This record gives sequence, C-alpha cells and structure tokens, in this order.
Amino acid sequence: MSPFPFSSQDRNGSPFSSPAPITAAEYEFIRQIVYEHSRINLGPSKKELVMARLSKRLRALNLNGYSDYINMLRTPAGKDEMTNLIDSISTNHTYFFREPQHFDFLTQVVLPQFCEQDGAKRGATSGTFKVWSAATSSGEEPYTISLLLDDYFSRIRGWNWNILCTDISTRVLAKAQEGIFSKDRLGPVRPDWLQRYFDKGVGESEGFYRVKPELRRNLSFRALNLLAPSYPFRDSFQVVFLRNVMIYFDRETQEELVNKIYPLIQPGGYLIIGHAESLTNVKHPFKLVKPSIYRKA
Repeated sequence: MSPFPFSSQDRNGSPFSSPAPITAAEYEFIRQIVYEHSRINLGPSKKELVMARLSKRLRALNLNGYSDYINMLRTPAGKDEMTNLIDSISTNHTYFFREPQHFDFLTQVVLPQFCEQDGAKRGATSGTFKVWSAATSSGEEPYTISLLLDDYFSRIRGWNWNILCTDISTRVLAKAQEGIFSKDRLGPVRPDWLQRYFDKGVGESEGFYRVKPELRRNLSFRALNLLAPSYPFRDSFQVVFLRNVMIYFDRETQEELVNKIYPLIQPGGYLIIGHAESLTNVKHPFKLVKPSIYRKA
C-alpha cells in the first residue's frame, strides 16, 4: 500500500481536470441503469454522491466527462464496466462494531437463546450457529461477529459456528476476504482481542492488522445480488444481518427482499437491519422485537 497521498494526475502523468457537472439527462440514465442491475434506487439527493464516485472511474478510464462514460456503457465493453459502476455506487464506509447495540443483542439475547436456554429445552447440547452477513462490504461487520462468536463458543463445548458473507460488489468482497484493516477501522476492538485474533503488520504494513487464519476459516465469501431470482445456497440461519442496504431500495424492493429472506431464517431466529432503516410500511411476517431487530415466529 502506497504511503503517499493521491495526486491530481491521471495514470499517464498528465494533470486531471474535474469533469463538468453531470446533466439531468446523464444522471437519469445512470439512475435507471443502476436500478435495472441492482435495484438500488438513486433519488435526486444522490446526484453529488454519484458525481463523486464516478469521477474516480472517469479518471481511471481517462475519460473527459460523464457523456463519454455513458457512451462506453452502451458499448460491449460496458458490460464489464457495470460491475465497477455498481461497486462505486454501493460501497460504504464502515468499521468494527458499527451500531454496537446489535452486537450486544447478539451476545446477550440471541446466543444464550439458541445455545443455552432453548437448546437445553430441546435437548440440544451441540450444533452449528449460522449467521448470514448479507451486505458484507469490506468485511468489518462479519469479522466483528466472528470475534464475538469465537469468544462465546470458546466457553461452550460442542458448538461450531460459521458466517456466510455476501455482497454485490466483487471488489469489496475480495478486500473482505483478505481480512486486512487499518488501525482506525479497529478502534473499538479490545486490546486483548487485537493480540488474540490479529497479526500486527510490520515494516511497510505497519498500522495494519490481518485477521488470523484460524478465525477467517469460519467465514465463507460469495458475490451475490440479493434480488437475484434465487440464491445458490440452502442454509438456514439463526441470524441474518441485513444492515444499511435497504436504505437504497424503494418500498416495493424492500418488501420483496425481506419476504425472500424470511424462509432462510430458522424459527425463533432474527433479522437485523440498520438503525436508519425501518420495515414500518413494508408488509412482512416478522415480529418487531425492538427498533431494527425483527424475529421469526
């Protein structure tokens, strides 16, 4: 990783000038094509975000403006570029233990419920606790969950755990699979967990930490469009984290997605969405437990 800040030059070494602002027609084209391929609903308030994200693509492709980019999307090469477009629009900044109340609920309510209280009633003294991180992004969410699960199950014999990590962005998913994070992303992680679960970078990697292999092996990664006709797996999960992704979708798409995920959650299991999200106006079979946390009957 380069220790130097980015310069205002393109990769050929010549100065890069900012493109002219995107026009209404250009923005509408981008908005429509993003919706068709990902169901992400970009409203008028997202125009500045789109310009900021796509200006990096213009620079990478040595294009002069958004019209040139749109013309390229209309060519055969545009099919491959669609992946980069969706990556650019959908990637979010995240960090370990973001929205910590969800992780408190996982350790204080969900894990005891499935692995101690209800498990004892059913005579289940062993099993596999399964979590789906449905919008994994660069990996901070599933690795946060993995720290909690490994620590919890180190004190309970007979149980295994695994996490399915999916995202529409192949680029951030590859980054997540590497499991390398800068110190600022790991801020809330306990010092003893940093030592126990991470290898500290040295030399050129100073300031970075890598998740140890014994923790990473319990995570599996798949590129997945959540609105695909079907999912390439049949697992059922005690918990599905679907955080900070539905905020991009319209109500119809939210309803479709939530009802599609419902059969994949085990009876008594949970759906956890972002604090900025709500299913208030969405028809669904879940029971509200508390804001942003829903349970399957």
